[in-house]
Amino acid sequence: MSTHFTERATKATYSSDALAGVKALQGWYSPSTGLWETTGWWNSANCLTILADWALLDRSDSNTLSIASIISNTFTNAQSTSATAQKTISTTGRITSTYSFQASSKRDELGIRGFSGFINNFYDDEGWWALGLVRSWDLTHDPGYLDMAKRIFDDMQNGTDSTCGGGIWWSKDRKYKNAIANELYLTVAASLANRVPSGDKSRYLKIAMDEWAWFKKSGMINADNLINDGLTINADGSCVNNKMQTWSYNQGVILGGLVELSTATGDPSYLSQAVSIAKAAITALADENGIIHEIDNCDRGKEPDCGDDGSQFKGIFVRNLHYLFGAVPQDVFRATILDNADSIWAKNRNSKNQLGLVWTGPPEAGNGPTAGTHSSALDVLVAALAVAS
Repeated sequence: MSTHFTERATKATYSSDALAGVKALQGWYSPSTGLWETTGWWNSANCLTILADWALLDRSDSNTLSIASIISNTFTNAQSTSATAQKTISTTGRITSTYSFQASSKRDELGIRGFSGFINNFYDDEGWWALGLVRSWDLTHDPGYLDMAKRIFDDMQNGTDSTCGGGIWWSKDRKYKNAIANELYLTVAASLANRVPSGDKSRYLKIAMDEWAWFKKSGMINADNLINDGLTINADGSCVNNKMQTWSYNQGVILGGLVELSTATGDPSYLSQAVSIAKAAITALADENGIIHEIDNCDRGKEPDCGDDGSQFKGIFVRNLHYLFGAVPQDVFRATILDNADSIWAKNRNSKNQLGLVWTGPPEAGNGPTAGTHSSALDVLVAALAVAS
């Protein structure tokens, strides 16, 4: 694989770029809701994760920007927002999430489809918030964040059953078992195993180990070591790979989950499996210059459009690639991260330092930039800061 940029920026430059990107992201932040405007509920959970990841790398600037206070405000206000959620999946596998928000203090009236306590009808949404709160705990060690992540996980656990031999459903309607919900379930369990008191570790660790054992036998990992979107449940109850798209984020979250699981168990075999998936994903997603594109090419062509959900996917892959690099520092992982960071900053940034959908530019392609496209690209800048020498 060739690389487009022959000279790398310095670590100080990546630090400056990431700082500018964080400041631009906060231009979309609404303190009253604790969410980021122009993007959805689960996307805002990823914005929270990105802020925490960056702050862990740059304590000084994060203190200047009061990131801990922003996290605290999101923790308080995001779960005080009354909302309804609906998700649809097209025949091509494109997911569209629709949220209707109305500020409310009547948290007891929200019910299971509201967002009090970060709980709604979709287990993947819940998993994103749990991971954001885990990373918030990593930064602040505020026990309330980890406690809420555990509460969210308890609700996710209610979504498991023996259909397809195990795993968690995508939603509380129990119609689809897919990759992302199960990857998040595994990752949250393993993350909690590494952070709760030793007496509580065994519960989360067993769940994570059992979930991975089921996932790798479920059929969702195909012969190319890529992860398809989910499972088809046949009339006889058997479940098979549905052969739908191998979205970039499905190749990403599992990497972070396996890193956490390896840390919790001390077993390096989990990292070997993560490396195989990561390398297969880079081969499938990267162009001749090493730049990542979404698997269905929604970020290519004259009128790119990945939707509000899909615009977040690539950054999630690179974020988790950077987690894997921390455990297995391979040159191909660093090169992929830095190639994309360099391209984003040089070609996909407007005069306000806002970042768009297409990492080869221009920033306005795909009706952006939005908080979703920007935070996804910002994931790459944060990853570059983490891996730059």
